[in-house]
Amino acid sequence: MHTINMLSRADSVKGQGVGSAYLEQVALVKDDLSHKYKVSINSIHGKDITHYHSINPEFFLTIPFAKKRGVAVGYVHFIPETLEDSIHLPKCLKIPFYWYIMKFYKSMDLLVTVNPWFIDKLAEYGINPKKVTYIPNYVSDKKFYPIETGDIGALRKRYGLPEHKFTVLGVGQLQIRKGVLDFIEIAKQMPDIHFVWAGGFSFGPITDGYEEIKKIKENPPKNVTFLGIIDREKMNEVYNLCDLMFLPSYNELFPMTILESMNCNKPMLLRDLDLYENILFDFYLKGTSNEEFIDTIRRLSTDEAYLDEAVAMSKKGKAFYSREHVATMWDRFYQRALAYKDWKRKKNKR
Repeated sequence: MHTINMLSRADSVKGQGVGSAYLEQVALVKDDLSHKYKVSINSIHGKDITHYHSINPEFFLTIPFAKKRGVAVGYVHFIPETLEDSIHLPKCLKIPFYWYIMKFYKSMDLLVTVNPWFIDKLAEYGINPKKVTYIPNYVSDKKFYPIETGDIGALRKRYGLPEHKFTVLGVGQLQIRKGVLDFIEIAKQMPDIHFVWAGGFSFGPITDGYEEIKKIKENPPKNVTFLGIIDREKMNEVYNLCDLMFLPSYNELFPMTILESMNCNKPMLLRDLDLYENILFDFYLKGTSNEEFIDTIRRLSTDEAYLDEAVAMSKKGKAFYSREHVATMWDRFYQRALAYKDWKRKKNKR
């Protein structure tokens, strides 16, 4: 049986999608591909495949050993452009940090990205597109699933929310890139609808927009509730208490929140971003401005047939990103990695 060592510290910071993606991917391989691969976590021993889920410096030091023993594969969750809109770093730190990110990726034998849009972006940094494979994120339907409609009122009451108001949910770190300021502005213009945000400042004061958003969080509009960072085990409840998942982000890859929403049969309203086109197809509603978002939310809250259509779109997305489909993609990728390992060994013997 082939061996895989998963290296990650992604779950050490609460409230970020990279950690959720890591946990789901490992669970998928352990559960569905256990007959082919034996998985270890942060092992110090060499394996056939070393899968780097995060770019911690202590992991960087292991890359030569991993490549000598087998094959090193890396998960691309971000590049400098996406971090630019998430955290603020002084220039003296930003330049070497961004250099380090790309150095880490370039040191891998093979790479995986959750959005095909990133393949061309990585090519601009000098990474051969043939080294990069697209595999979407995955969410377990055992962890995220619909709760009976009759229980929703009690669920809202438990979280201190109005029981009978149309409820709009936003999920993610509190940062400008996520569209939090637009979320709040839209809420101000729709006082009859309740808006909820689950997530916090995972990276503290270096978060983009920290001071501005912090002031709003401390004194929010009456129809806005900030839940803070919620443990992932409780997030299924949070998705189920809403009528609509609304994510007005300006920059994303493949948010876990989208998959989690679809698993709970929740309709989704997202900003119209090019990078969604090849991964979300017609599974969601879209808008380009606050005015369009307001019009869509208003119609969803008053037109039951329109709401049902949006729910059906989300269910279609859930079926598309099935467990079996994504597990097969990971199996093919790991088989490719093993073939690459064999090619390297033969090459070195020449």
